[in-house]
Amino acid sequence: MRNVKAFEKIFENATRSPLVHEGFLLLENTKGDFSASFSYGGKDADSPICSASIGKLYTTSCILILCEQNKLSLSDPLGKYFENPVLNGLHRYKGTEYSHKLTVADLLFQNSGLPDWFEEGGGKMEAIKSDFLLTFEEKLARTKKLNAHFAPGSAKRAYYSDFNFDLLGEIIENITGMPLEKVFKDFLFDPLGLTKTYMPTSEKDFIPKIYYKNKSFYRPKMIITARAGGALITTVGETMLFLKAFWNYSIFSRSIFDDLAVYRKLQRTMGPLYYGGGYILDSRESSL
Repeated sequence: MRNVKAFEKIFENATRSPLVHEGFLLLENTKGDFSASFSYGGKDADSPICSASIGKLYTTSCILILCEQNKLSLSDPLGKYFENPVLNGLHRYKGTEYSHKLTVADLLFQNSGLPDWFEEGGGKMEAIKSDFLLTFEEKLARTKKLNAHFAPGSAKRAYYSDFNFDLLGEIIENITGMPLEKVFKDFLFDPLGLTKTYMPTSEKDFIPKIYYKNKSFYRPKMIITARAGGALITTVGETMLFLKAFWNYSIFSRSIFDDLAVYRKLQRTMGPLYYGGGYILDSRESSL
């Protein structure tokens, strides 16, 4: 890394904000011969953190592993994994029902047009007021009450919706016959040696507090609700181990990963960001 001081200055400037209460920045290269870190608020590489939407990369990895095992295809229609009552009424756009035309790829690429129950269905404001736990069926019902944003598969369009990954999590469980937390453990945590990373399933599991503006919140039920969309507890150190494996194709082959490099611009509220297959690309750091 050519200029560690520049990153240190960026970190220091960011942590001066009154809205930033703690943080830890870890820099490493892919060869493993460089490492630098900066700490704020008493955090270190082993401090437990909520993964938030970084957890979607773990879900993406499981989907790709199942593709390599020939147990799944990105072109599969959702009807292969869900009964009609689940899909009926899920996606309506301009008077047309598209629910049964949705594919696994539409979900992974955030190209389904499905709304986001958390942002649009009141979930975010509800979480600010109090903790809550929702089942998949309850999230499905909330999503069906909202309007879709475009027809699935629309060229150059993407809309970030947590429910896309809720559906992917259900598909993973359907194929493997195992709960998602065990799939993650068997497919990712154990092979990569991630001993501090886990998916909480009970309020008895340790779940760190989170911040919203200048307030600290304890929202274990909300974190558990996220499931495939980001309900992981991990550390910065183990996140680095996972990210290296993800981007170095240690979890799946490069050929299948290259299929994810199709980028569509997200909604305005997401800023200058594009979405590929399970991950975000910042257009300011690319040639797009």
